[in-house]
Amino acid sequence: MDEPQAYPSATPPPPAAATNTGLADNVAGALAYLTFVPAVLFLLIEPYSKNRFVRYNAFQCLCLYVAGFVLAIPCAVPILGWFIWAPLYGLTMLCTFIYCIVKTFSGSKVTLPVISKYAEQFANQ
Repeated sequence: MDEPQAYPSATPPPPAAATNTGLADNVAGALAYLTFVPAVLFLLIEPYSKNRFVRYNAFQCLCLYVAGFVLAIPCAVPILGWFIWAPLYGLTMLCTFIYCIVKTFSGSKVTLPVISKYAEQFANQ
């Protein structure tokens, strides 16, 4: 039997370039949608507060929370709100947040009707 020959392995890929912000833009933008707490933190912490992509997603998350709060008011209506509006509202908000997280993590800019306009204005200030 012949001894197996050792072939040089492919060179490993170079390590990702370290950035001064710690997190990649798409990761920070996606984390902003988890709750309003990371969104506020990214607006306050220095490296992220200067990044336009992260600022836009953080403000869009906060605007989405405000819109969600306003749209949740009809859920308090007995019967109709409890059994029809609340499940539709909850499922819609869950799907919207998941959509925003996935699209932002892939590096795409998420544009939501009405909300994105305000998020864009706040992010440009």
